[in-house]
Amino acid sequence: MDLKELRVQIDEIDSQLVKLFEDRMEVSAKIADYKISTGKKVFDRQREKEKIEAVKSLTHSEFNSIGVEELFSQLMSMSRKLQYAKLASQGASLRLPFIQIDSLDKGNCRVCYQGAEGAYSELATKKFFGDDVNCFHVDSFRDAFGALEDGSADYAVLPIENSTAGIVSEIYDLLTEYENYIVGEQIIEIRHCLLGLPGAQISDIKTVYSHPQSLMQSARFLADHSSIKQVSMKNNAFAARKVADDKDKTQGAIASANAADVYGLEILQEGINQAESNSTRFIVVTNQKVYLKDAKKISLCLEIPHEAGSLYHIMSHFIYNNLNMTKIESRPIEDRNWEYRFFIDFDGNLEDSAVKNALRGLREEAKLMKILGNY
Repeated sequence: MDLKELRVQIDEIDSQLVKLFEDRMEVSAKIADYKISTGKKVFDRQREKEKIEAVKSLTHSEFNSIGVEELFSQLMSMSRKLQYAKLASQGASLRLPFIQIDSLDKGNCRVCYQGAEGAYSELATKKFFGDDVNCFHVDSFRDAFGALEDGSADYAVLPIENSTAGIVSEIYDLLTEYENYIVGEQIIEIRHCLLGLPGAQISDIKTVYSHPQSLMQSARFLADHSSIKQVSMKNNAFAARKVADDKDKTQGAIASANAADVYGLEILQEGINQAESNSTRFIVVTNQKVYLKDAKKISLCLEIPHEAGSLYHIMSHFIYNNLNMTKIESRPIEDRNWEYRFFIDFDGNLEDSAVKNALRGLREEAKLMKILGNY
């Protein structure tokens, strides 16, 4: 047979497949009705494993066995999504433990940030809450989460991602450890400066202090001044404060122009970070399960089965519900070698029906799902 005749055969088989697919989905809809009436869960992991093994045993080659496994995994995934949609259409709406609010009470709150006066975190805090915000600083990110837990702060402002240096991994880990939730974000442009004591010159500087990410972001400048020793600190503002306190002309700090004003230092060179476009995204966190009425972004943490295809099937919930996923990160799970948590950002509001449908599927099929916030 020539190619044209073979394609005719393929078309005939495909027509049969479409008919069988629609027949299968009709039965899936009836199964959904049964599960709604009996309160049974949509996802039956053991049943699906048994089904996959059964259909694989009907094939006659290893290649076809793998293909049939992928095909039926997709068929069952589509069947589940139909059942989730039917649950929603019949009033079995996903109930989430979050309260919708119209606005944050920015005028009557106490806010903490990590670092010291003059830190970029302080700048983000004042940009989000206003210059008159009642705020204080703590030494570590864990201290900030602790302040929310013990009630000494209503909100914490924390850096989660830099446009050139990447994520702040400790923040992701703490978001899973503490029952705190994201309610806002603030992006701050980063413009690093080399700071020194009044009267100092760049040629005087023998040691420079800064946060490790700031040192990395200023790598080209530091490479041009390779004789300068680099020392990491927890925060840029801590570095500026140390230089001011030590009163040593050979010490410098990489920090913001605001830190220079706070600690009485001089800007020896401005804009030493190598990327002209450098911004840090800060999140605003609280211990209350609330979200703003006009929130447009959702952050999730997921743990999924450690087996082939798990992430692929999880991602399909965003595709089928036409949700735009904007970010995915992974972090290792402590004491579980080579297993990871996935952190996902996507566009949506917890009131959206498509979001609820996706979350229902994710909750049933993931080993763990935590909504980190809608903001």
